[in-house]
Amino acid sequence: MIERRQFYIDGAWVDPVAPRDHLIINPATEEACGVVSLGAEADVNRAVAAARRAFESYSQTPLDERIALLEKIIALYGARMGEIAGLISMQMGAPKWLAEAAQAPSGIGHFMSTLEALKNFAFERQQKKTRVVHEAIGVCALITPWNWPMNQVACKVAPALATGCTMVLKPSEMTPLDAMVLADVLHDAGVPAGVFNLVNGDGPGVGAVMAAHPDVDMISFTGSTRAGVEVARGAAPTVKRVAQELGGKSPNIVLDDADLQKAVSSGVMQVMANSGQSCNAPTRMFVPRARMEEAIAIARAAAEAVPVVNPPEGERGSIGPLANARQFEKVQSMIAQGVDEGATLVAGGTGRPDGFQRGYFVRPTVFANATNDMTIAREEIFGPVLTIIGYDTEEEAIAMANDTVYGLSAYVQSGDIDRARRVARRLRAGMVHLNGAGTDNSAPFGGYKQSGNGREWGHHGLLDFLEVKAVMGFGEVEAA
Repeated sequence: MIERRQFYIDGAWVDPVAPRDHLIINPATEEACGVVSLGAEADVNRAVAAARRAFESYSQTPLDERIALLEKIIALYGARMGEIAGLISMQMGAPKWLAEAAQAPSGIGHFMSTLEALKNFAFERQQKKTRVVHEAIGVCALITPWNWPMNQVACKVAPALATGCTMVLKPSEMTPLDAMVLADVLHDAGVPAGVFNLVNGDGPGVGAVMAAHPDVDMISFTGSTRAGVEVARGAAPTVKRVAQELGGKSPNIVLDDADLQKAVSSGVMQVMANSGQSCNAPTRMFVPRARMEEAIAIARAAAEAVPVVNPPEGERGSIGPLANARQFEKVQSMIAQGVDEGATLVAGGTGRPDGFQRGYFVRPTVFANATNDMTIAREEIFGPVLTIIGYDTEEEAIAMANDTVYGLSAYVQSGDIDRARRVARRLRAGMVHLNGAGTDNSAPFGGYKQSGNGREWGHHGLLDFLEVKAVMGFGEVEAA
């Protein structure tokens, strides 16, 4: 049992004002593996006050000092990568291979891409006689989820540090331990006192207080659309900037000239990865109606080949349990609803996979012959569940792909790259992946519609943490 009850405030680990124990549950065993304390308004007030005091000096640090700081963080993070991977696996159930190959490395990846963006960012530019200046927005509240815990923490903390902001982080109370290791890394790297603060807690007790706090200038939130609405509502009276990365129900259009075997099998694997707990997973697959039976056979074989394992076990491609009991119950309910609504159950179904009597394990599930108005095609399931929908024409596929309240990611498979590009331009999503292309840490990450606003990662990630000031009458500046 790991016990870490303190919060990191003003450069030191301090006791909560009113300690309240919270157990961290290992989703593979359903047993407690750690304990932290949940904070409250008094703890948030202490952390925000520390960040406010630190902002005046940290926001004025020279660029080369912030570059050196990020370089030091990257070196120290790398030395603790294995520890971070182990904690992520234990807290949210990622198999060891995934925690080591993707979950933990994603953190250092964001610090590295932020460092590269910072080195090439123009904080000032001349526009006739006006100087346009980008400067740190101020004190930032950062709220992150449990599905990719370090990925989401790092892609907020790194640009906040890079741009000269100070911050208070609330990681998910279900997966806080890896973030607490990052706090140790930042401390050892020499991040000045008050620049980075961490307060554990739940949404009502800490998140809502951060969103509404009058001394917070910006809130960056990643989580469900429902929770994002509450964050925005709480932030509205103080008119602070709200940057959100929310839910998704991403379409995957398999065009009639695509390699069906490759497109369908890889699409299944993209949904199953991380046990389906990725906001940008391609969970709605559109295939030509005339080839539906072929697609079903391919999808069934791919899903049935996905190994479900205990997190310490498994090779690349295997999946672990869902991260928590609430998510397990939701996914079970959604699978049952898909059956009730009349979709064809191709693989999986309700209940745990064979060999598992406990733990939040879910059977890799595929539905086919679904319609775009079914619940399993409308709502984000956030589990290893794929819905296949047939179409007759390219126009119909595009229309159904866009017929969603979400707009995070979209995917297009085609044997003709020009055709794939043409379809991509018509999809209402913040990111489009062509023919299996992966994510790019330097590209803007974020969505349209109810998938959020703002962009994270790389150059665009810096912009979210910057204000823009126009200094008119600055005068002409001759080119060097």
